[in-house]
Amino acid sequence: MLTFTRFFRDRTDQVSMTPAALIVAGWTGRDEAALNHHIEELAAIGVPRPSAVPVFYRNAVTNVVQTDRLEVLGPDTSGEVEPVIVALDDGLWIGLGSDHTDRKAETMGIALSKQLCGKVLGAALWRFEDIAPHWDQLVIRSYATIDGARTLYQEGPLALMRDPVDLMTRYGRAFVADTVVMCGTIGAKGGIRPAARFDMELEDPVLGRRMTHAYDVISLPVVS
Repeated sequence: MLTFTRFFRDRTDQVSMTPAALIVAGWTGRDEAALNHHIEELAAIGVPRPSAVPVFYRNAVTNVVQTDRLEVLGPDTSGEVEPVIVALDDGLWIGLGSDHTDRKAETMGIALSKQLCGKVLGAALWRFEDIAPHWDQLVIRSYATIDGARTLYQEGPLALMRDPVDLMTRYGRAFVADTVVMCGTIGAKGGIRPAARFDMELEDPVLGRRMTHAYDVISLPVVS
């Protein structure tokens, strides 16, 4: 069960939900030329090309976690900050999450790599209809703590990414209640790399608010 604090324009409340479906959307950038270039870059290092752009991976709902401590197998994983759609009975809500991914397994299959790590969600939600008019102005960013130093890892406006209505159109149907959708991410500054801690935030400069979450990455030993 997941528990959220929902932020309305004039009040807050608490809501709990048990997710019935987890969808991880990939390749959700709006610039298709840049996407194709990145696909070719990854193909050159052995990462399989996606079957479609965007693509929608189904993951086990047990992968969704709200935690400040994520255990992973081995040293080859990393987080990526994403807006998250949480579909409830009263509509769509937007949260914050990390599509933590096993990068070594990614060369064997993207769907496999997505399944191997927990998807970390924060506890805050904003009503989608409150931010839909200025979706493009929201800013998403993350910080990675690597070798003891906290550095800016990702940063950019949501104008770079497809919005929830576009994603539902391309998915072929609306996201029904009790569905969690990871909406994709933006590029990492300096390249994808593992970190000991991952901090993420979504900023709304129009309504003057932000949501944040952070978690430590605990690498478990690989024993053959």
